[in-house]
Amino acid sequence: MLDRSHNAPELPPEIARRRTFAIISHPDAGKTTLTEKFLLYGGAIQMAGQVRAKGEARRTRSDFMQMEKDRGISVSASAMSFDFHNYRFNLVDTPGHSDFSEDTYRTLTAVDAAIMVIDGAKGVESQTQKLFEVCRMRDLPILTFCNKMDRESRDTLDIIDEIQENLAIDVTPASWPIGVGRDFLGCYDVLNDRLELMDRADRNKVAESIKIEGLDDPKLAEHVPEHLLEQLKEGLEMARELLPPFDRKAFLDGTLTPIWFGSAINSFGVQELMDGMAKYGPEPQPQKATPRPISPEEKKVMGYVFKVQANMDPKHRDRVAFVRLAAGHFKRGMKLTHVRSKKPMSISNPVLFLASDRELAEEAWAGDIIGIPNHGQLRIGDTLTEGEDIRVTGIPSFAPELLQGVRAGDPMKAKHLEKALMQFAEEGAAKVFKPAIGSGFIVGVVGALQFEVLASRIELEYGLPVRFDASQFTSARWVTGPRLELDKFINANKQHISYDHDGDPVFLTRLQWDIDRIERDYPELTLSATKEMMV
Repeated sequence: MLDRSHNAPELPPEIARRRTFAIISHPDAGKTTLTEKFLLYGGAIQMAGQVRAKGEARRTRSDFMQMEKDRGISVSASAMSFDFHNYRFNLVDTPGHSDFSEDTYRTLTAVDAAIMVIDGAKGVESQTQKLFEVCRMRDLPILTFCNKMDRESRDTLDIIDEIQENLAIDVTPASWPIGVGRDFLGCYDVLNDRLELMDRADRNKVAESIKIEGLDDPKLAEHVPEHLLEQLKEGLEMARELLPPFDRKAFLDGTLTPIWFGSAINSFGVQELMDGMAKYGPEPQPQKATPRPISPEEKKVMGYVFKVQANMDPKHRDRVAFVRLAAGHFKRGMKLTHVRSKKPMSISNPVLFLASDRELAEEAWAGDIIGIPNHGQLRIGDTLTEGEDIRVTGIPSFAPELLQGVRAGDPMKAKHLEKALMQFAEEGAAKVFKPAIGSGFIVGVVGALQFEVLASRIELEYGLPVRFDASQFTSARWVTGPRLELDKFINANKQHISYDHDGDPVFLTRLQWDIDRIERDYPELTLSATKEMMV
């Protein structure tokens, strides 16, 4: 992230009140439940749809694909905008499942902070670690929420140690749990000297708050049994000696994370976390771009596409481009230049999201995420401006780790299949490669579950059953270099060459030996496992 220098101009109040952030975690840590409670407290929904409830109550607002509803997992990042006190929250819920991590990586390029959700019993899990690394690459400020404290969970200091050890980041307690599992009563709010008590009877009720004057306040003993009060005082004393106090600058630099404890399913600890994001979270930040960075207070509107979702409304074959506004004050009906094609686009039906619900956006400011329905003109990495030739950088595309051939169940429908595959390629849901020799397509994904999602979506959205077959290839690399050298290489390795949906050459490999051989025989060429989606 680019630092806003101390003498940077003040942001207009409308931009300064925005907080744009993602929620990241390992699958099942409770991320989607936490998202639901955020919407509940923001007044955006009346009742949280629990992921593990039965029947219709189970339809959480942020999971809108049929497969997400059937399995109770998130497979696609979704965006939600709502007000909380005097702030405007733009929240992006991301898939936790590692098979969909590419969508998550790209989403993290569109936010200014992240909330990391950790399961109190399991601590830091593998996917949390991977996602944290991406936040680290971007120096994103991170708030941590340790969830499921109402179940048997590990010792508080153990959890904090593990975060510091595994993620190499300082941790400071924003709250401290009182008891665990069945004995979990609530938390002591360290930042505000308050006692927060959990109501187990009503899961959608805000916790009761009792103002306390420090740990020696006799009021504490009225609400907390003696043995738990002892543990609380002991734990906090150790924490104060061993852990750094909260320092907003270190937090904004990404070197310190405040941790809140709670139980999302019981609505406990959620409001304190939201207050923390509102009070300490970063305002919209400058964006890396070429030839110059973009500052949020600039008057002219600029934004970039970080995600494309096809068929959000299956009745209309639409594609919605998710656009993060990087600068300016956008108004509906504006004409913006599509930098890649140099063509003007009239943005007449922009939408604001509440997961699968949307409403027309009359206006939006830097920091907001809007949706622009279109028929394939907008791709991931595209920049929209009021005329300036500037391109946002740093949106990655990763080489797939699994490759399979794909065929339509009905050979007469090959053309339909091509159309469906191209749409998914533009959405970033899969890589689609057209071999230089022979017919058919090779589909590449990051995780095996994506093949199931693709097959299910192609059948649901296009009425087209498909079969995936094993491929002789195991990995793919984009090839770049001088034109003559590239042509020579392509002609000599035709059976390994395919083209992606942008028409760029891709080298499909069977073994690491193939890659080593090319690097040895063609030193002027570069084989790359990532491609920056800047077009």
